[in-house]
Amino acid sequence: MNRREIVIRAVLVVIGLPIVLVLLAFGFFYSVFYFPNWTSATTGTIVSSGEKREFLLYVPKSYNRANPTPLVISLHTSMSWPSSSMAISQWNLVADENGLIVVYPAGTGRGPKSWEMTGSEAPSRMPDVIFISELIDKLEESYSIDKTRIYANGMSNGGGMAFVLSCTLSDRIAAVGMVSAGLDPEWSWCTDHRPVPVIAFHGTADPVCPYNGGWSKLAGGTFPSVPGFMANWSRRNRCGPNPIESAVAADVTRLQYTDCADDAGVVLYTVKGEGHQWPGGKRVAAEWMIGRYSHSIDATRQMWAFFREHQLPRK
Repeated sequence: MNRREIVIRAVLVVIGLPIVLVLLAFGFFYSVFYFPNWTSATTGTIVSSGEKREFLLYVPKSYNRANPTPLVISLHTSMSWPSSSMAISQWNLVADENGLIVVYPAGTGRGPKSWEMTGSEAPSRMPDVIFISELIDKLEESYSIDKTRIYANGMSNGGGMAFVLSCTLSDRIAAVGMVSAGLDPEWSWCTDHRPVPVIAFHGTADPVCPYNGGWSKLAGGTFPSVPGFMANWSRRNRCGPNPIESAVAADVTRLQYTDCADDAGVVLYTVKGEGHQWPGGKRVAAEWMIGRYSHSIDATRQMWAFFREHQLPRK
């Protein structure tokens, strides 16, 4: 163990926070100091459920109000900030290339933010769901948003929140994407059975949200297996029973469920040996902390290619 590892591990013990929260918070500072282009967005606020809620908004220079524009909602990890999600995912680059607007909402918390996905409220009344819905309203008032092409995605806790939105705002969210998502093993509360297209990326060596499910020391919770979760989603979308598997890189396989209702595809990219990272984006944190990073596939661009194939019916 080198000096840097000794110092950082000692700090973790002293401050007493759950390890995963410290690692993800560290990822924010890592992304800011090494990738300062996170400042290329504007800060905004709205009042939702009596609380001031924050977000970052990126509008490409090519934006033209005369043209209805797709909106991508990108959700940060637990104990993090919108600027971290912006730096790690690199959605701004894809926005410039494809002419879309990206919003990075902030979860709840006095310091680092998280998404609250459980509680006594009915899922559709969760404060974070209400916030996202009202944020969409605000952006639709201020910009020419194509209401048929609004998408949600996120990593870890943010990926789990994207799943929540698929169950609560499926009339507004055309498709969702998840990276190393912290998934809820319980499906019974997801009563919205509209087939929602989904694309997911997950590493087989993820120490935070285990690929094969089970208890996670780092996250302090139990997760379902990722392939099993995606199989459940395929049943929700009424897909055919025999998914097609293909190799897209030496360490990446693609599992695609076909013949889904409303053409609502279900796709899982499995990255062999990768940890809790965003493939092809910027490292969430050092590899010795949360596992290997792969650049064999660009999750953000693959996600956008998937999103652009799916949109809601025009009313």
